[in-house]
Formats: sequence, C-alpha cells, structure tokens
Amino acid sequence: MRELAPQVLGALVRRYGHFDACEDAVQEALLAASQQWPRDGVPDQPRAWLITVASRRLTDHLRSEEARRRREETVALEVPMTDGDSGTPQDADDSLLLLFLCCHPSLNRAAQIALTLRAVGGLTTDEIARALLVPEETMRKRITRAKQAVRASGALFRPPPAAELPARLAAVLQVLYLIFNEGYTSIDRVDLAEEAIRLSRLTYRLLPDHGEVAGLLALMLLTHARRAARTTASGDLIRLDEQDRTRWDADAIAEGTALVTAAMTRTALGPYQVQAAIAALHDEAVTAETTDWPQIVALYDLLIRFDDTPVALLNRAVAVAMVQGPRAGLTLIDSVADDPRLTNHHRVAVARAHLLELAGDLPQALEAYLIAARRTTSLPEQRYLNTRAARLRNNLGR
Repeated sequence: MRELAPQVLGALVRRYGHFDACEDAVQEALLAASQQWPRDGVPDQPRAWLITVASRRLTDHLRSEEARRRREETVALEVPMTDGDSGTPQDADDSLLLLFLCCHPSLNRAAQIALTLRAVGGLTTDEIARALLVPEETMRKRITRAKQAVRASGALFRPPPAAELPARLAAVLQVLYLIFNEGYTSIDRVDLAEEAIRLSRLTYRLLPDHGEVAGLLALMLLTHARRAARTTASGDLIRLDEQDRTRWDADAIAEGTALVTAAMTRTALGPYQVQAAIAALHDEAVTAETTDWPQIVALYDLLIRFDDTPVALLNRAVAVAMVQGPRAGLTLIDSVADDPRLTNHHRVAVARAHLLELAGDLPQALEAYLIAARRTTSLPEQRYLNTRAARLRNNLGR
C-alpha cells in the first residue's frame, strides 16, 4: 500500500483535480483495504481496486456540490481514466506526474518539497520535519498551506509544459533526494529508497542531458549499492569502514560511476554530481584503508561552494580528520555544531564520538555516543550507538 498510495493519488488527481479531496479519498480507500484485504485476500489488481474505491468516495463527495460536479464531468472528458477499451487504469506513471504537480510554480520551494514528500514519498509530518531540520508544528502548517494553495490555483494534473520544467526541476530533485535519504537511513524503508530510484530513472529518461538529473540517479545507485552490507542478520548497523565490501552491488556501482563520469565530462557541474563522485570514491576503494581521502576532501571543498549546508560541512570535517588527524576534524565539528539547524541533532554527536574514539579520548567518546543515542529517533541507530558505548565502557572498566 505504501508503493501504491502515490500512484492511486496521482490517478485521481489526474482525473478530478481537487488535490485535497483526492488525498482524503485515497486515505479512505487505504483504510478500507487494511480492513478487507486481511479478511478477503489481496485482489488480483490491488491498484485498480484502490482507484475504484477511492473514486467512489471522491465522486460521492464531489456530487454534493453542483460546481464540483460540473468540474468532475469536464475533467473526466478531458483525461480518460482508462487505456482504450481494456478497462485497465492508465499507468503513464502518475506518481511522476504527481511529483511535478506538487512542484507547481504557484508554491514556494519549501511548500513544494513538503507537499511532495507527503503525497509522493508517503512520509509522515514528523519524518518530513526531521528530514528538513524544522519543528514538526512548523511543517504541519506548511503542508496545510501548500494544499490550500494547490486547491486555490485550480492546477490540473497533466505534464507541465516544457518551458516550466527548469523551474520545477530543482524542487523535484531535492524531493527525490530526501525521499531516498529517508528510505536509506531508516533501514526498514527499502521501499522509499527504491521508489526514489525508480522516479529518478523516469526523470532521467525525460531529461537525459541534464547533468544534475544524472548525478542524482548516480548518487542513489552508488549509495544504495551498499545496502546489503549495512546491517547484520539481526538488523544492527555496520559502519562503512567495517562493512564486507564483497556484498556491495557491483552492477549498481558500475552504472552509477558511468553516469556521474559522463555527466561531469559533458555537462555543467552541480552538487549532486559532486556528491555522486564522493560516493564513487568510497565504492571504488577495495578496503577502507585505501579510500582516497585527500580527493574526497577536495570534492567536499567543491561541494560547499554549491551548498554549504551544516550536514555537508559536518561530513567534510570527518573527511579532513581522515587526512589530517581526528583533532583537526574535531575542531571543524565544533565550528559547525553552533548552527541552529543542528541544535540537538544526533549527527553532530555521532561524528564527535567517532573522532574522539580515533583520538584515544575514550571517556569523552563514550559520553558523545550516549548523547547521540538519546537524540536519534531511529531504533537501529540507537542500538548501534549504545553498543559502541557499551564496548567503550568495558574498555574503561566501568
């Protein structure tokens, strides 16, 4: 149902418009499915079942108002719901079209990203707030305003004109990146990561000569290639330098490397290409010890010219530590930690703990691991960080 929800929402919005009402109808259909499917079995065509049920809920609502009834009939005539006479719901990838609709020019960038993460990514308000480093209540209001703006604009669900693609593309790429990142870091949300890759492939087919589209797809492939080696059989996290690299997906690494190499050679350079190049250097290293850290530092120096986010600066600090020593990295982390967007964020404490451990300051490393474990909301990360802390506590004889 996580996979089908954005496709069903897209199918309804394509036919009827009315984004907010369509979302409510899809939620009602999903609720009905959660009650009926366990009892009666999953239907042969679950997507068609959900579209049918959601459409019934929506038309009941639309017919209650004369103006909306007329709009429903008009849009239904303009955009058929089925392919020919087959009666099969049209599958022109409504989720990709929904992605571009949510990035409508009538919305500001923050609203575009929040709405798309909710509608296409299926993330909760809390997950979106954490991904964007803002309070949950702020994000809730932002999503509500975005839905109201789409409704007020009367935006119909159809492919945007070619002239509008550049204006929408930056938001589309950022949303795809955030969806992938949430799926990858959550461990148990493989569906999100794979959906982000699927939508990125479709976007790449739409714009094959755009360097940043290729760069983002490459970044996802190169990162996702390590998934099988990221956890133990019991689901515990394994740090990058301790992973069994023979379990990495060689085909995904080859595809991602080829994509980013071609993009950096032929097109204007951008931040996703730089991040993909960093990921490629990690993936190409046979062992953790042979990682080309000086080149990674150079790429981070280039990345922050495009995007000096606190997370990029934090990652650069760790890379510098691998070249110049942990104390140099800790100094840089201290300068980043004051950024209000990282207040009480577990990433700062994780980086500090790792570098303090490398520096041999085990008491301070233990404290940093415990702070990070308290701050993260991810159960796998909590287990990992508490395990590291327990190991240090044993070494210290506590």
